[in-house]
Amino acid sequence: MEEEIKQKISVGLTKTIKKLSKEWETDLKLKEEQILNLLETPPTYDLGDFAFPCFFLAKDFKMSPQDIALKIKEELGSPWTGLEDIQTQGPYVNFFLDRKHLALDLIKNIKTQGNDFGSSEIGKGQKIVIDMSSPNIAKPFGIGHLRSTIIGNSIAKISEFVGYKSIKINYLGDWGTQFGKMIFGYNKFGDGKKLKTNPIKHLLEIYVKSNKETYEENAREEFKKLEQGNKESLKLWEKFKKLSLKKFDEIYSTLGIDFDVVSGESKYNNKMEPIINQLNKKKLLKKSEGAQIVDLKKYNLGVALIQKTDGTSLYATRDLAAAINRKKEYSFNKLFYEAGQEQTLHFKQVFKILELLGYSWASDCKHISHGLYLGKDGKRFATRKGKTIFMEDIFKETQELAKKEIKKRSPKLSKKELNSRAHKVTIASIFYGDLKNYRENNILFDIGRFTSFEGDTGPYLQYSYARASSILKKIKKVPSNVSKLKDLEEKELQLVLKLNEFPEAVQKAYKNLNPAEIANYSYSLAQIFNEFYHECPVIQEKEKQAFRISLVKSFRQVLKNSLNLLGINVLDRM
Repeated sequence: MEEEIKQKISVGLTKTIKKLSKEWETDLKLKEEQILNLLETPPTYDLGDFAFPCFFLAKDFKMSPQDIALKIKEELGSPWTGLEDIQTQGPYVNFFLDRKHLALDLIKNIKTQGNDFGSSEIGKGQKIVIDMSSPNIAKPFGIGHLRSTIIGNSIAKISEFVGYKSIKINYLGDWGTQFGKMIFGYNKFGDGKKLKTNPIKHLLEIYVKSNKETYEENAREEFKKLEQGNKESLKLWEKFKKLSLKKFDEIYSTLGIDFDVVSGESKYNNKMEPIINQLNKKKLLKKSEGAQIVDLKKYNLGVALIQKTDGTSLYATRDLAAAINRKKEYSFNKLFYEAGQEQTLHFKQVFKILELLGYSWASDCKHISHGLYLGKDGKRFATRKGKTIFMEDIFKETQELAKKEIKKRSPKLSKKELNSRAHKVTIASIFYGDLKNYRENNILFDIGRFTSFEGDTGPYLQYSYARASSILKKIKKVPSNVSKLKDLEEKELQLVLKLNEFPEAVQKAYKNLNPAEIANYSYSLAQIFNEFYHECPVIQEKEKQAFRISLVKSFRQVLKNSLNLLGINVLDRM
């Protein structure tokens, strides 16, 4: 309804301005689309739902913006269907929706569309491939890769909600010089017993010990042997990979995240030659101190290293091969890489090289960057120094805090039910604690703050949903006279207008590839609902009971849809 009214307003304004231009003999010509883009949302509800600024017309019309606004209002005449009033406020023409009609229409749409309310078909018939998570084999799944997992999962959900088919690829770091370090380290420091008992922690110990400058040459030699297909090296590599994947699968299962494809850099180990040949054919490859490079200095992108002096491949080479292969395999419309912002230069180089190779779809590739998780000391976590936090430890600590909070509210819960609720609250705490922030910002990882049931947190949103569910459970018979609505009270109106904003929040989240748009909308919606709950009795107010019950149901549905896009489950009881 709102979009239709906006269109009507732009049509009406276009005709009016055209008429006034003729009367006042100016050459001003504006299209409906231009008018539509000029429409603003007033800062407060009492100023209407849409506002048209008249400043820019003053020069052509040779009148003050205030007088122009009054003249436009006069020409527009009485409000048409869907509008309740047209007013002026200084240099603005303000349009007020027929809010009663909007409220009833909105409630009906939410009820009818249910889990699809807020969705669209922007991406219908198109595919998005999302390269995300991408932990490194033989290393623990720490919080370093958690951001990519959470953000990538949410962007996939948002993309699907606006009509795209998403293909989530977990592109594992299972190749590269670090495996030379791991193989050398295991042969020198490894313990078969420890590997069997606690494989990932033992592999981390080995990695830290072998990550020294004195072992660099040994590591390079071991990786070269691995690339050349040495049987003993491959056997160890496969063992490390199998152990890591088992642990990763446990973590993804706990997080409730799955993938369409699990792949890795090793897949492209034998596909380097075609890339080298293409680069040579386009005369892009140059030798520099024995290595093969692509010089991108004239694009302010430095130098991309393609092949080392010993003939081994690099991350960039494998990413070029992977992108080309993905285009052939999935025929994507967009290829997203959700990875840390420290990889910005790397992806710019890869995309530029693809463009120089003549791939027109290079412009469809995008790096969705994120900032870092920081420790309480404000510094980043670094695996190479042994400073890391294991994902299972994070989850365990968060779940214990969640259990304490739940027990305060429901001390007689069974152990099974307590664990079930605590698990959902834990996910909400971690996911929302991340996604409420703009993804490129660094985040202080604070579990205590994330698990609070008050303030801007995931548990607060779940609690708001549970509160709405509690209201509805108390109702024995639901009245059906929703349409007999009289005037809307302020808090009712605020909730209606906020519910009405959800489709727009989804559009913004997709356009900016920023789940924070959804997270911040969810918090704002929950705040308004809780204000409504305190000021507008639902069950006791017989005259408005039907409408308010429908409003509570609508809130529950929209909050559920919103949280689902963040990967968070709702709870009927906390």
